[in-house]
Amino acid sequence: MSDPKQQQQINIELTEEVADGIYANLAVINHSASEFIVDFINIMPGVPKAKVKSRIILTPQHAKRLVRALSENVKRFESVHGVIKDYEKAGTPPINFGRGSEA
Repeated sequence: MSDPKQQQQINIELTEEVADGIYANLAVINHSASEFIVDFINIMPGVPKAKVKSRIILTPQHAKRLVRALSENVKRFESVHGVIKDYEKAGTPPINFGRGSEA
């Protein structure tokens, strides 16, 4: 008889192309009643146009799990490397879009 609490193992394949990753410095999130859509974008300072590099579509339940997992991982990271500076809270925009400096 097997233990019902034992987690089932999942074999996850990571191709070379996907393993290289895609850099994004902006995420745009939209949602409907049945899904969350997260668009990852690489936007460059002074360039008024950017393309979505990757789109992830999640159920609301998986979006909530992702938020929880990211939160836990940020806490673990900060316990080892120190607090991550939040530029928005510091009043400094994360990207200068060519509008000059802002106070």
